[in-house]
Amino acid sequence: MKITITGRKVNLKDNFKHLVEKKLSRFDRIFAEDAEANVVVTVEHNRQTVEITIRQPGMICRAESTDMEMNDALDQVVSALGRQIRKNKTKLAKRLHSGSLDQYVEEYFNSEDPDEGKEYEVVRNKKFFVQRLSIDEAILQMNMLGHQFFLFRNEEDGEINVVYKRKDGKYGLLEPDQE
Repeated sequence: MKITITGRKVNLKDNFKHLVEKKLSRFDRIFAEDAEANVVVTVEHNRQTVEITIRQPGMICRAESTDMEMNDALDQVVSALGRQIRKNKTKLAKRLHSGSLDQYVEEYFNSEDPDEGKEYEVVRNKKFFVQRLSIDEAILQMNMLGHQFFLFRNEEDGEINVVYKRKDGKYGLLEPDQE
């Protein structure tokens, strides 16, 4: 696994970098060699945030933790990643061994409400591969990222769909109308 460590508003010491590599090495048996781990450490007002994102083709795991001590935040975020992986172990094993996922590029656009007459400010555009997944795999991916929604290409019909988490804790699915 390739590990990239970035410090925002802080200079990271070598012993912290070695600790990160040591703690992430426990996930080497789960992720392929081409997996990339991105570790971002941010310090603001005595609060230290550690964010870890592990990307592998077809899968993303992400966790973040804030604490007064950088090492404590690191321990918490590694534990959170471990919990995510344990929780979804059987589904992850199935996904990791399937290996034949087609990758598609998302077509995105900015929309404005014509009734308002106001222009909305888009503060961030993000491009990512739209994966061909089952609905269960899309929900798994959404939960692994900690997001409220997830865009994917449905493996049954090839259409772009969105799964989302409802306020009642259940899940919803948005599908395009065929008209």
